[in-house]
Amino acid sequence: CCSPGPAMESSEVESDILRRVRALLRELDGHHPSCQSDRGMLRWTLHKKIDQNPSTSCVLVRILVKELERAERGDLRHYIIPLLHRGTYTWIQGACSLIREPTPWVYDFCKRLLTLPKPFCTIGLDYASRLKVERTAPGTLYQRMVMSEHSLCRALLPYRERIFIFADPELLPEAICTALVTDTEAARVSQSRRGCMSCVVTHALQAALGDACDIHGLRARLQALPPGHVERWFQQVVAAVENAGSEGGSERGQHTARLESIYQGLLGSLPAGNAPQEGLQGTPLPNPDISFHLWTEDEQLWKELVLFLRPLSQSCEPECLGQDLDPLEIQNILPDCACCEQSRFSVLSTDSGIERDLPAQEEPCAPCAPCAPCTPCAPCAPCAPCAPCAAATEHPRLHRKGGIKKKLSPLDSVVFLQGGSGGPGGKLPGKLPRRSGMPPEATAPLQRLHTARVGLLGGDRILGRLAQAYLSLRKRETRRVFLTPRLNLQFYHIPVVPGQPQPSAAEDGASPEELCEVAAYLGRADPWYESNISTLCHMIPKLATMPPSPSRALVTDLFLTDVIAYYARMGTQPICFQVHAVKLLFQDPAQELAEDVFLTELLTQAQDSPSHRELSATKRKTTLDGPGIDLTVTYRKVVLSDREKELALALRSTGLLMKAIPADKAADRGCLSVTITEIVRINNLAGRSFSAVANRFKTRNIKIRSPEQRPFTVRLDKDSRRTYRDVIGLEVSPCLEPSYCLQKTRTMKCSPHETEDVGLVKYLPKSLLLPINTFAGVIQ
Repeated sequence: CCSPGPAMESSEVESDILRRVRALLRELDGHHPSCQSDRGMLRWTLHKKIDQNPSTSCVLVRILVKELERAERGDLRHYIIPLLHRGTYTWIQGACSLIREPTPWVYDFCKRLLTLPKPFCTIGLDYASRLKVERTAPGTLYQRMVMSEHSLCRALLPYRERIFIFADPELLPEAICTALVTDTEAARVSQSRRGCMSCVVTHALQAALGDACDIHGLRARLQALPPGHVERWFQQVVAAVENAGSEGGSERGQHTARLESIYQGLLGSLPAGNAPQEGLQGTPLPNPDISFHLWTEDEQLWKELVLFLRPLSQSCEPECLGQDLDPLEIQNILPDCACCEQSRFSVLSTDSGIERDLPAQEEPCAPCAPCAPCTPCAPCAPCAPCAPCAAATEHPRLHRKGGIKKKLSPLDSVVFLQGGSGGPGGKLPGKLPRRSGMPPEATAPLQRLHTARVGLLGGDRILGRLAQAYLSLRKRETRRVFLTPRLNLQFYHIPVVPGQPQPSAAEDGASPEELCEVAAYLGRADPWYESNISTLCHMIPKLATMPPSPSRALVTDLFLTDVIAYYARMGTQPICFQVHAVKLLFQDPAQELAEDVFLTELLTQAQDSPSHRELSATKRKTTLDGPGIDLTVTYRKVVLSDREKELALALRSTGLLMKAIPADKAADRGCLSVTITEIVRINNLAGRSFSAVANRFKTRNIKIRSPEQRPFTVRLDKDSRRTYRDVIGLEVSPCLEPSYCLQKTRTMKCSPHETEDVGLVKYLPKSLLLPINTFAGVIQ
């Protein structure tokens, strides 16, 4: 018989967990507690409580299942996805052997979600497939996650994941950047390759054997083994779990017998079943590989992605490329390699190869004195170059100038990119393009893609830079495909509002809340994102500047690292935003037309910069017509019937504002909400006065011109660094996908009279959409 003490303690633990879960659900309803300081930390504190006492994971799973049943009965759909996310994260990191009982019910529940619209059917199918794999071979999800995030055992799982965090150095204070760099480096140092392998072995054996697994003895044994022996046992465990997951129809007992034999061979004299009864001991889930970057260069995103697929350190050694390479290829791979003594260059031709493009007058080739007496001689090495000299004298137009030498970056080398495509779905490293007439080589089947999770830390400004970089990346992929067939690119947004207002924000006149409109929209669309991510915008600066506590100097909880890891692992549902293209016409006729893109907003303001000669005339005219400048606006108005109506306006305005992020989650994200500040002249008995009237409408395409050539300024995405001056006209339209434009051009060459999309063009996405991941997408 058991004493009442443990029962009372278990009841208190269960009531405490139930209270925490109900608090999370109240946040989803919008009923937040009076103390706003704990917003965004309820899930993390519950997560840490389970880590400190792994035996409570069973209690948490039972409570989550009951709440799922209550949500299904009460038609509380906004509870379903957060509860599934929390339960799945517990199953992945917990001891799966003790929480198998509710798994069949949750599996059937996920299958019932397939009858609901998106995103419920998508998430239900995803979790149903995960639970099916976990029921066949417990510990598979944990094992695959750790292996992919830390690049372990590429022979069995050649699939890698990495999290890239890009922050705006001009928006975030130095204290936040320093704290983030410190946290990410501490998390990376604490997770060694050997430690991750030991975690995988321990979790797999515990998930299969349950209470019969001696966790303390197993950890001590793995700690005492040499690194090579740990990797050997790790490969055996991984092979056993992956075989059980791939077979599918094999019995559960066979999988358990395989891991039990590995367990007995690992511990030696300690057979299974002699484990001390000290309660459940969990195996923590290692933090993923996170790299922190300050976004200082325009092409920095593309360079980091290329280095992720093909690290420079591996390209330095020829044997790392898989095959012996030609010396010229090695030179093209790394021009600045420190291992080589001589500098390496590649030759770039300056002419087009067409005879008519060559200049009319060519300098005659200098006579080759030593070559004249060598004509009747037997084979002589210097005689070979003499023939072109004579031919060049007779036909000077066929003479080619010497090429210029240009030093290329290793990231711009074609051989470097082809060498990096030796993985799944790419060519073998070191292979040059085949010559004409040779049979084509057998291409390897396309396997699972690598995943690069790019997190943007900041406000709407850094998302505007992301839109620019994403368009540049898509253009590169259209010209020469490299990343698309082997990389799954996903974007995440973590809003941060600096505690102290920055000078750039003060100049723009924007409040901290207005700098994070995209995060506000994501929070309205997905309540779980609002509860866990969007509410951190004010908390992160406080945590970064908070002094460390002396009592917690030895054991530190990396709060931001844990939140980023949870967001990247569980946030799989994207919300797509339309990227808008803008063309700018300047006052100076010699200045070329500028093209740019924006994601959130475009702001124009009248520019007061008349010349000295026109100063008096402009001042007199402004007094009569009022402030601002005359504009002609041509746009296509979007009405409720989704029909577009062409309209034209001639008005006087001080500026206009185009918003691309809707205020309502149900609104169309492809429309622009335009607000023009129109100056209206009013005649009354007291004289003539002017008033500002807001003229609002929705459109997708708009053209603005200044008939008097009066300049105005244009600012994109609330970024003072992206401000254009002396603009007299602009044109805004949805940005087109570069691949669509290329295919459309090819189709028009073949069928110039076709007005509609035909052939392959009609199956390609027309607009460029920027996807940002959330936990559930748009919940209607």
